[in-house]
Amino acid sequence: MRRALELARQAWGRTQPNPMVGAVITEGGKIVAEGFHAKAGDPHAEVMALRTLGRQPAADAILHVTLEPCCTHGRTPPCVDAILASGIRTVVVGARDPNPAHAGHGLDLLRAKGVAVVEGVLGDECAELNLIFNHWIVHGSPLVAIKVASTLDGKLTLPAGQGRAIIGPESRTYVHRLRRLFPAIAVSADTALSDNPRLTARGDEGESCPVRFVLDRHFKTAGRTGLNLFQDAHRTRTIVVGLGSAAKKSDLAWYEAEGIKVWVLVGDEDSFLKVWAERCAQEKISGVLVEAGPRLASAMLSAGSADYLYAFVAPRTGDAEAPSWHDGVALPVGGLRTSLVGSDALYQGHLG
Repeated sequence: MRRALELARQAWGRTQPNPMVGAVITEGGKIVAEGFHAKAGDPHAEVMALRTLGRQPAADAILHVTLEPCCTHGRTPPCVDAILASGIRTVVVGARDPNPAHAGHGLDLLRAKGVAVVEGVLGDECAELNLIFNHWIVHGSPLVAIKVASTLDGKLTLPAGQGRAIIGPESRTYVHRLRRLFPAIAVSADTALSDNPRLTARGDEGESCPVRFVLDRHFKTAGRTGLNLFQDAHRTRTIVVGLGSAAKKSDLAWYEAEGIKVWVLVGDEDSFLKVWAERCAQEKISGVLVEAGPRLASAMLSAGSADYLYAFVAPRTGDAEAPSWHDGVALPVGGLRTSLVGSDALYQGHLG
């Protein structure tokens, strides 16, 4: 199953709206075939593994798959049918598919045909692999995740003269990996103006660009032609989000002339984040990584507007005069996981 997880991750960020899935076939305890789902519309992992095998499986063949095989016909035929046709008699599954159309039905169909099914092998890891997909399927709303890079004392800025980068190079690489995973990235207008970020995913696989949101309630970014988000090669991927009550015709005209998309939301300050998430759902945006400054992070935590947390914490102290990113708000994090990324600690888990 660990190998199946490795295979699934080879399609990191490329399978949306589908989940990442890996599959391994063993005979006599040895791997004889592998497969993974590369992108939406392509064959699923189980079918790829069977094609790689290219023959009738041995009597003791076992299929290991990170996610429950599908049992309905979408862009591709049901994987349950392919498994039954192959003659494999044992299937080991990591996580159940949260889709109500599947959710155990595929496993029931296999068992009904005499296939031995083992569930829950590395189940937490297999479920964690598809956080965005799972949330979207269950709730019909985007997984909104806050990402912060802070010091030990919760500050997002360093004392004068110590530079701007709080976390180490390994953590920064990890952040780019997250950007590749999420369909959309968001920052506040303050961050857009002060940091002038690019918000692209950069690494060994080259550069890719998710949808880039600027959360700008009062359209403070209007007229700011020097921003990367407004002038780079990916500018058509940028969306400025503001309140209708703050929308001036001159500001909206400027964005239109620059070819920058704008979402004008109906609501007030208190409902802004909720209405934005609802609009994301309408647009089928299944996940947003919010690279939050202290004001936005504390506002989202106070309003309960975030579903997940990625908190990178560097072993150093910050600017004593700067605000804390959580501003004293309690952080009920479920399924908390802690890991080391270079010299930094990464805390992640579900909020609420």
